[in-house]
Amino acid sequence: MISQSDEESRVSAGTPTVRELEKLLYGGKRSGNHTDEVWPNLSVANDRYALWRLGITHVLNAAHGKAHCQGSGPFYGSTVDYLGVPADDSPAYNLARYFHSCADYIQRALDTPGARVIVHCAVGVSRSASLVLAYLMICHRYPLLDAVHKVKERRWIFPNRGFLRQLRALDITLNNAGRTSTSDRC
Repeated sequence: MISQSDEESRVSAGTPTVRELEKLLYGGKRSGNHTDEVWPNLSVANDRYALWRLGITHVLNAAHGKAHCQGSGPFYGSTVDYLGVPADDSPAYNLARYFHSCADYIQRALDTPGARVIVHCAVGVSRSASLVLAYLMICHRYPLLDAVHKVKERRWIFPNRGFLRQLRALDITLNNAGRTSTSDRC
């Protein structure tokens, strides 16, 4: 019988297994600030009050809706562009369906002169981190492992196992496509 780890290794050489990703994520700094800039003008946060202080112009809330997190478009005011993703921080939740649209949103925002983008969720380590990792993979053609290292330089993250599987699948898809951008904006 082949274990899931063995099967993952056989599926795509070069893409780390979920177990290898978890081992990497367990290491390093285990605390983060409420807000950390992980890419120029792109921050991951778990403190919405820091937004005003940072001059944030665009908000991607990966925990949109009453059941997930306080805050929606009107909460941030009319001067902030808002995108809400009603994601559950559950391994069974299909966050991958938002990877491309969120990557496009982030890139369009960053293409705007003077823009500052924040991606947040309830805690700031799983949903928001997964969307930022997908952005780096889709728009900047980072392999998953490199994207994780890039974000971990600035912030402790820990996407749940389901999100890691979905990011791994994205990595394999992008590898098979020759890492060309699948987005018109990126």
